[in-house]
Amino acid sequence: MSRKNSPAHFRKLRGTGLAALATAGLMLVTACSGSSNGGSADGPVTLRMTIWSGNAEHLKLLNSIAADYRKTHPEVQSIKFDVLPSDNYITTLTTQIAGGKAPDLAWIQQDSASDFVASGALAPINDDSDVLPSAKKLWQKDGKLYAYPFSTSPFGVFVNTDLLKKADQPTPEELIKQGKWTWDEVARIGSAVNAKTGKAGMVIRDFEYKQWPLLVTVWDGWGAQPWSADGKTCTFDQPAMTGAMTYLHDAIFKDKALPVPGTTADFFAGDAAMTVTQISRSSLLSDKFTWDFVPLPAGVNGSYGVIGQAGLGVLARGKHVKEATDFLTFLSDKENSAKLGRYFPQARTSQLTVGTLTASNPQLTPKQLDVVIDGIENGQISPSHTNTAEIVEAVRSALDPLWKTDANVQQVLKGVCTALKPQLEK
Repeated sequence: MSRKNSPAHFRKLRGTGLAALATAGLMLVTACSGSSNGGSADGPVTLRMTIWSGNAEHLKLLNSIAADYRKTHPEVQSIKFDVLPSDNYITTLTTQIAGGKAPDLAWIQQDSASDFVASGALAPINDDSDVLPSAKKLWQKDGKLYAYPFSTSPFGVFVNTDLLKKADQPTPEELIKQGKWTWDEVARIGSAVNAKTGKAGMVIRDFEYKQWPLLVTVWDGWGAQPWSADGKTCTFDQPAMTGAMTYLHDAIFKDKALPVPGTTADFFAGDAAMTVTQISRSSLLSDKFTWDFVPLPAGVNGSYGVIGQAGLGVLARGKHVKEATDFLTFLSDKENSAKLGRYFPQARTSQLTVGTLTASNPQLTPKQLDVVIDGIENGQISPSHTNTAEIVEAVRSALDPLWKTDANVQQVLKGVCTALKPQLEK
């Protein structure tokens, strides 16, 4: 499963990169997408796939699958996995596309899905009925699939049960049995942990008062959304979002259940009792403390689930569209996707069983794996929109006043909609 460079971790988009993608999209409209490269190759083929993880184990697995593919495809001389820096991955990738140097395949984070699919930058790929329809939705247009949902990783809560014990607090597992595992309990427990131990109660990992899309893991519990279903109207100022953000503001500044701005607490280093993050982060666990993994707490609207996703697509302006599509089919088939599932949770019906997942995730108990399965099957992907970079920056800037003790939540959220309105109208 993805570690530091997980899909949820990668949020730093650049406006210049997505502008380049738009340019590339216009080029595709006025030219035959991949027409000069989409047929059979002339001579040996070299495929290049951009990725944002330089993890040695990830690369070892990908290279082994590529080697297996080449055994039966001698026309493919090599398959290179090109690691681009995560902080400017989208900028680099989209600049390559616009500059006529597009890779053959690329990982794409969910925040950028709408831009890539809408622009025509991706070539249609083969569908697979074993993949959950809900997992493919973000990558579809006009009945065609434009990227394989390479990683579908559910969010949940990792728990330091040793720290909760020191603070004389119940564990989430105990509260789940009582039907009391809620965000209100998180605030109460987190406050008690901070008061008694000085440690943080709850941390929304990677949020750091900048990466606001991660707050979907909280506001979904109130049924809140950043914009309407058609993407045209801002809903930050609606009652559901106001309720969610008021809860969060109180939990931070009144209850002291979450770290205040300017402070950090790493759950995996033992600095917090609980953290909201993806199951992918289980690789960061050690034997420093006893831990558990449980579903997200229930909100005012009851139980819910959130997943983070990344897709793997074929670039329409790559040099070898046909060969890249064939390799992607091989890379994502049932056998190889089972191997990938060790690091990147797969949304395949055939693999969503405790027995299958245990083989690739031996550190998780059957009960914890049930949380993973339920999250993949029923979790919702956070809303995606075109003009991602502009939207992310507009909302981040408008939310800054919220992270102060005396903030007026309603007033701030109205300001968010004022800032967001021009972006949604594009």
